[in-house]
Order: sequence, then C-alpha cells, then structure tokens
Amino acid sequence: MPTGQLVVGFDLDMTLVDSADGIVATLALAHRQVTGGLSDVVVDRERAWPLMGYPLDRIIGELMPGVDVDVVADTYRSLYPTTGLSRNRLLPGVHEAFAAIREAGGRVLVISAKSEPGVHSVLEALGLLDDKHRPDLIAGGRFGSAKGELLITEGASVYVGDHIGDVTAAQVAGATSVAVSTGPQTAAELTAAGADVVLDDLLGFPRWLSAHLHGLSRSHVGN
Repeated sequence: MPTGQLVVGFDLDMTLVDSADGIVATLALAHRQVTGGLSDVVVDRERAWPLMGYPLDRIIGELMPGVDVDVVADTYRSLYPTTGLSRNRLLPGVHEAFAAIREAGGRVLVISAKSEPGVHSVLEALGLLDDKHRPDLIAGGRFGSAKGELLITEGASVYVGDHIGDVTAAQVAGATSVAVSTGPQTAAELTAAGADVVLDDLLGFPRWLSAHLHGLSRSHVGN
C-alpha cells in the first residue's frame, strides 16, 4: 500500500443514515407552523424524496415556493430534535464499513450538507459518537465542491456518498468516488455522474476496500 494513512470520508443522510422520514416530517411541520396551515402546498415524501441530499435551503425553496426560506429553515432546525431525530435509523453496513477502515489503520470522516450541530445530534442518537465508532472528523454545512475542499485538507483518498454532489466532492479532491444507491439517485445516474464504483449499500464496502487497498499495494510494488 502507498505510504500515507488511509482517510475515507462519508456523507451522512441516506449514506450512513436513513433520515428521509424525519426530514419530511420536520419539513411538513415547519411549513404548517410558518404558513399557519393556510398554504395549499403539499409537503410529503413523494415530493421531497428527489431532493434528499441537497442543502436545506434548496429543499425548502423547491418544495415551498413563496415562503421565507430562512424562517422555514430556522423553524425546521428548532423542530428537528423532537420531530425528526427519533425517525432516523442506521443503514446496513455502517459499523462494518467503519471497522474495515480502522482495521486498515485509517481515519473516518463524516462530511455532510446538514448543519454541524445536526450532524452531531444524529450521530449521537444512533450510537456513533461512542469510543468505538466515533468518526475522527465531523463536519457540516458543506455540499459538492465544498466537501471536496475539506477532503483535500484532510488528505482523503476515498469519499462515499449517495448523491451526485458526493461524486463531485470526490472528483474535486481527486479521490475515489464510491457511491451507494441508498438515496434518491439510481446506480445509473451515479455512474453517469462519474462515480468510480456503485454499491447497493455499505455492506459491500469492506470487500471493495480490501480489493482497492490490495490493488494499490500491487501498483506501489510495481512502481
């Protein structure tokens, strides 16, 4: 394996965590509170699902035309701990993926478009802030190329996500883009966006990582 520590970044929503139900429930409640229930706009999973993974202001702007996006976003964040957090669940393979990286002597990063306090609260609620699982770095409020800039700073060689914005992040950083088709975008869409590999979910990550590191090792020896 080439010199230098393995560093792998992960997106949060729909990559590590199925957060869709919590996000939709909180969006719907925030919308009702801000509009007084007088709007005829429907906020439900069907309409929100294609927007999962984008920054909150974009989701609100597309779902709720005409609202004050900042007011709805502030309301959303105030409601999320009691409305959205309990609806989250870990997606398959998270523990196994983290363990595989640690067994290879690597670092785990979680970099999300969600606000940083929100990232911490989700990870804590799902048991990923204990000594065994806690990521080595947690960052929020980043999407697309902004994620890529942090990946460069941290020396990441792999970024894992469910969204074309995550593929962009990996490309900006010159990292391997590992996509998981657990979010709204299909394997075909992720491949077309430039993902280097697409997995059904994180259960396939340890085997992929082992092969990836083996390939790097053989390449290094060959050079």
